[in-house]
Amino acid sequence: MHERTIRAQTVTGTVEGFIRDGVNRWRSIPYARPPVGRMRFRAPQPAQPWSGVRHCHGFTGCAPQQRRYTLLGVGRYQPMSEDCLTLNVVTPETPSAEPLPVMVFVHGGGYILGSSATPLYDGAALARRGCVYVSVNYRLGALGCLDLSSLSTPDITIDSNLYLRDLVLALQWIRDNIARFGGDPDKVTIFGESAGACITATLLTVPAADGLFARAIAESPASGLVRSEEISAEFAKRFASLLGVGTEDAAEELLRVPAAQLVQAQHQLIDQGMENRLGAFPIGPVIGDDVLPIDPIEAMRSGRAHRVPLIVGTNAEEGRLFTRFLKMLPTNKSMIDELLADTEPDARERITAAYPDYPSASACIQLGGDFAFSSAAWQIAEAHSTHAPTHLYRYDYAPRTLRWSGLGATHATELLAVFDVYRTRFGALLTAAADQRAALRVSDQVQRRWRSFSRTGVPGDDWPLYSPADRAVMVFDRKCRVEFDPHPDRRMAWDGFSLAP
Repeated sequence: MHERTIRAQTVTGTVEGFIRDGVNRWRSIPYARPPVGRMRFRAPQPAQPWSGVRHCHGFTGCAPQQRRYTLLGVGRYQPMSEDCLTLNVVTPETPSAEPLPVMVFVHGGGYILGSSATPLYDGAALARRGCVYVSVNYRLGALGCLDLSSLSTPDITIDSNLYLRDLVLALQWIRDNIARFGGDPDKVTIFGESAGACITATLLTVPAADGLFARAIAESPASGLVRSEEISAEFAKRFASLLGVGTEDAAEELLRVPAAQLVQAQHQLIDQGMENRLGAFPIGPVIGDDVLPIDPIEAMRSGRAHRVPLIVGTNAEEGRLFTRFLKMLPTNKSMIDELLADTEPDARERITAAYPDYPSASACIQLGGDFAFSSAAWQIAEAHSTHAPTHLYRYDYAPRTLRWSGLGATHATELLAVFDVYRTRFGALLTAAADQRAALRVSDQVQRRWRSFSRTGVPGDDWPLYSPADRAVMVFDRKCRVEFDPHPDRRMAWDGFSLAP
């Protein structure tokens, strides 16, 4: 069948997409020049104009990463390329009389993996309900999220926080072009999950992002992922030695080495860091440059963050995913002992006492999930709510299939509701045990609130603002409800905890 096409005029040229299933889609529109050759490790530059029509029917390359993470379907992998700074736009097929709110999704993946082409992030269900949906690629791992700027020489400049610079440029592209796709540039909501939620929260404190978005949603941000320039310089030195070069020769070598080799060295660096903690994961934001002058939590607390409405939250059983895959969280007693080894004895006692059955397996998993995710959501809500409207949630819903499998409402499961997966064939399999109606009810709740928030900055009259006075939490479950400060012991146990040396 001949596919119907649709065109839009952007600042840099005409893009052609396609119409299917009630939505218009444009895939892999470049928002920056390819960061290749001498542009590798440099701040991104705006895309250069083109003549004629650019066909945006298919996805181009995702950021270099381990190949197993690029799976799109059975036996289908997305190609990788350093030329990855693209975004996708999905709009309702029927034009709206009014400009639509814009929802910009930043994918997760621990700063080392992921792609906007992942089928889960398609976004058509959100667009059909009345928004312009944009999903963005940014540079990952050693090529974008590892700070190597300390290895710069007089001849070769290496910029810091490249991935944040990428996303600021993407948001500038959206500001300048989204009206041509029916979107309202004054109603841009950024939202992301996991590392994407950390990025969303961090962008609240990036001076260059001021005015580029009106609201933000951070789904399961992780804690303790910022590092100082000193720690970053130490990681950069270790990275250079993994490539077999000294710090003085590293810059030239970094421009020469194939991307796959940089990815391999970055995984060695992470493994080393897990064995010998420098007080931080090596990859992610670094504070102290022009992009991120101060720690994001400190910026929020002191009122220096962008004062936009925020939704932040976590899932009830974050840690369970990490007992099966990506075993990087402390979810058993020996890992927790190691985590708390350098903590003052009374703080260690306070943390473990907040989990009454500790060290039972379930208490350890809960502790690991709180350490990595809930503590970040609590901190962000406490800090941001003093200066801007903030809403906190906890996502408890899990169909019986997920509960039977031992995963429950674990990390990333709220995405099944956000992206309306329970209405697809795969979602029907997940709800085979008579859970279909509950799953759809929860999905409608989450989407209705995200949509209302994207339009007005308020996710519903019955969801109170978070404040240190009562700490309201919206609980998404078979029956949604509001609880007030549901886990004070666990929340206070992590207050002020840091891995930093």
